[in-house]
Amino acid sequence: MLDHVSITVNVLARSAPFYDAVMAALGVPCVWREARAIGYGPRDTGAGYLTIAECPGMVADRRHWCFRAADRAAVRAFHAAGLAAGGRDDGAPGLRPHYHAHYYAAFLLDPDGNRVEAVCHHPCSA
Repeated sequence: MLDHVSITVNVLARSAPFYDAVMAALGVPCVWREARAIGYGPRDTGAGYLTIAECPGMVADRRHWCFRAADRAAVRAFHAAGLAAGGRDDGAPGLRPHYHAHYYAAFLLDPDGNRVEAVCHHPCSA
């Protein structure tokens, strides 16, 4: 449904290691980098595209972004990588059956408090 999205952060240099880590864990490449913005995912593939943009004074007011993971192992890798790169836990990897029987997700807060999630909808994936 979405073609691209931008997540704003206060200080890009502080948030870049977090997004580099979680996007790499999900297999999404960094495709460009500038002083105040970073892009992940090639624009010409039809897949979603993400920009992380510096916006001093930004307040993360219950913002939430969810990224698809290929399997449950990628959800766990996303969570571990995010914690190691300065993110905060907001929900450990696991099933969320109140969404649906196979909803396997993990939640993190980035260094600015944006809530990011990785989800796998496939049953019985590793």
